[in-house]
Amino acid sequence: MKTVIIGDIHGRNIWKDIVSKESYDRVIFVGDYFDSFDIPGIDQIYNFNEICNFAKSSPKEVVLLVGNHDLHYMQIGQSYSGFQSALQFDISRILSDNRDLLSMIYRFDNVVVSHAGVSPIWMNENFDRNWSYDNMTDKLNDLFKFRPRSFRFSGWDPYGDDPSQSPVWIRPSSLLKSNTRNSNLIKAHLIQIFGHTQMSQEQIQNRDKWLGPRFFAVDTLEIGYYLVYQDQNFTYNTI
Repeated sequence: MKTVIIGDIHGRNIWKDIVSKESYDRVIFVGDYFDSFDIPGIDQIYNFNEICNFAKSSPKEVVLLVGNHDLHYMQIGQSYSGFQSALQFDISRILSDNRDLLSMIYRFDNVVVSHAGVSPIWMNENFDRNWSYDNMTDKLNDLFKFRPRSFRFSGWDPYGDDPSQSPVWIRPSSLLKSNTRNSNLIKAHLIQIFGHTQMSQEQIQNRDKWLGPRFFAVDTLEIGYYLVYQDQNFTYNTI
């Protein structure tokens, strides 16, 4: 089974080229559909609507995850950089209309995909340590459905580089620190795929050096990459 994972969209329609060139069984978008500094807001809305239509009409599985640049339009009481106040009601409405398509996390095989990554420290704080690898997907998606404010920005670092940050905010260095050798997720031999933090060409070409064997970063559309998983192998393909 072939899975294509597409990084932070931010209004780009390059995803159409990716899905047209690949023969796939599943496509996963990691969120951040809005808040481009280059693409007009109305085009961002149109592009998200196209993504939703693709998810609804495709005979293959299409997964839409939520990112921090989507979350702050969901009336959680916070707004972040890039927030488009003039279009907040339009974006909020289209997110609400398609809320059933959105989820916080997706799991297949021994792989978990989320916008920024899952910190066991954050999980322990929000679920009173009453969680496991087996139930984490349901717990996170239910929490997003019923209490989306739980995923708001928190912690001490203004950039989000804090192990106690949520799955839409944590940065790679803190994600690695939170997933120590004794953590639930490392013990389960879990592989995490995430976007949120833009990667450079050098970081992708030397991924093991930057992230280690169990983490794959996909905020890479800017440098022309997306991730493909097939037969338990990961490959960064070029657009």
